[in-house]
Amino acid sequence: MPSSSPTTLITGASAGLGAEFAAQLAARGHDLVLVARREERLRELADRLAADHGVLVETIAADLASDGAARRLHAETASRGIHVTGLVNNAGFGLKGALADEDPARLDAMIHLNVATLTALTRAYLPDILAAGGILVNVASTAAYQPCPSMAAYGATKAYVLSFTEAIAHEARGSGARILAISPGATRTEFFDEVGTEAMAFGRFQSSRQVVARTLRALDARSRPTSVVSGRLNALTAAIAQRVPRRLALAASGRALR
Repeated sequence: MPSSSPTTLITGASAGLGAEFAAQLAARGHDLVLVARREERLRELADRLAADHGVLVETIAADLASDGAARRLHAETASRGIHVTGLVNNAGFGLKGALADEDPARLDAMIHLNVATLTALTRAYLPDILAAGGILVNVASTAAYQPCPSMAAYGATKAYVLSFTEAIAHEARGSGARILAISPGATRTEFFDEVGTEAMAFGRFQSSRQVVARTLRALDARSRPTSVVSGRLNALTAAIAQRVPRRLALAASGRALR
């Protein structure tokens, strides 16, 4: 049956921040479209959220790092008659090490997922989000606020996400849509399993619940910020990185990420 509730699509929804976004938005009455590679985990999460909150939950198994993934996902939701009015671009991963040592195929996949797919999905769903006064959340990182030696390409992708989202939020003024870049620091998710080490984590770890709760508070705020950093220490560190000379921020980041 058609639903009058907002329908939010969440990428990277099978675990970590994505699963937590799904849980907290379902508790607010959002119908959901959950997207990730692991179909079985998506279905388990969908069944639980539908039972707990009485919302409609669709699942789509997809590898969003592949060429044309955003176009195929948009076509799939259209073919199912799903009217997406909210989007959480959470899918992404990082690589650690000197750029000269990175596997080119993994590097291409990371850049495609973190930048190209995020951009294409935003473009595909943004008109309906603006018309409905819905939400757009793009997950950036505290890595966006300074160059990141040993994670050079990852940091650059997140700097893109931050700049891109803030610009879109400015373009959307007056639409009623709520558009936000959220920048977590170290968070207890599977991110560090992908990176292969927690050595580059800076500051105290937050839980996914804390990061998502901070995101939703920002979306609810009257002032409607275009970006927020999750965690007080993280926010302070990011603010300092923006104010000190660039070479000092680079040197400090290089020491922290060794």
